[in-house]
Amino acid sequence: MKFLSVLTSTLHLPFILSRVPAGFPSPAEDFVEGSLDLNDYIEHPAATYFVKAEGDSMIGAGIYDGDLLIVDRSLEPKNGSIVIASVMGDLTVKRLKRDTHGAWLLAPENSDYPSIPLLEESQIWGVVKNSVRNLE
Repeated sequence: MKFLSVLTSTLHLPFILSRVPAGFPSPAEDFVEGSLDLNDYIEHPAATYFVKAEGDSMIGAGIYDGDLLIVDRSLEPKNGSIVIASVMGDLTVKRLKRDTHGAWLLAPENSDYPSIPLLEESQIWGVVKNSVRNLE
């Protein structure tokens, strides 16, 4: 996984307030509602980092190979959170789950992969808050 730095400068981009239907087209609206600063979507800048996903173990959660993940280290991971974890020195992105016996697992969102027990020496590096995908 490749790490990228947190946004530190202000970048205001045009923002159209109306939603864009994914079904049938709606009448066009020819005006911009204002601007949007992507920094506004990062709640804890000092605790936020970016990482690129690799592989297909999380496709069921909508995370695909090459997606940019925005990770917040200040959030408390809980059952069901998607997390970045270090397992035996290797990083992985998985869903944190508690099994029926109370043990914590790192669960994939692809049935081709097994769950990974969260061992004592494993570490959670943060909770994934957003995913950004390049569609081209």
